[in-house]
Amino acid sequence: MISTYPPSKRTILCVDDDDSLLRYEKALLERSGYVVLTAMSAQQALRLLTMCKCDAVILDYEMPGMNGHDLASEIRLIRPELVVIMLSGSEVPTQALPLVDAFVPKLEASRQLLPMIAELCSRSRDAQHKKQGVQHEDQG
Repeated sequence: MISTYPPSKRTILCVDDDDSLLRYEKALLERSGYVVLTAMSAQQALRLLTMCKCDAVILDYEMPGMNGHDLASEIRLIRPELVVIMLSGSEVPTQALPLVDAFVPKLEASRQLLPMIAELCSRSRDAQHKKQGVQHEDQG
């Protein structure tokens, strides 16, 4: 059976206190067919995550107020299934890395970000389909 629904576009939330970097990420992702939401603070990102359905979050580590480690921790509490990719222009403490699905240095973002998102989102979707399949079998 062929689905008559168009494939759903994935929604990515980009979080960075640097407006020029947010604009760059948004343009890069939108050219590749993603819907992109942006937030310039961790608090704004958390509000968007409670209001919008996102498939992944790309977050900067160094932000004023709440850094990427703290934001990733909050995201895991409210949306544990979400793909989280951390970007940073500098070293990131090792304790921040277990909270994210991937880490990309900012200097490598233009080369690594798109393949990383595609891979992680497809893995996430496959895991959700398997989980739903098991739930349907349990109900049958």
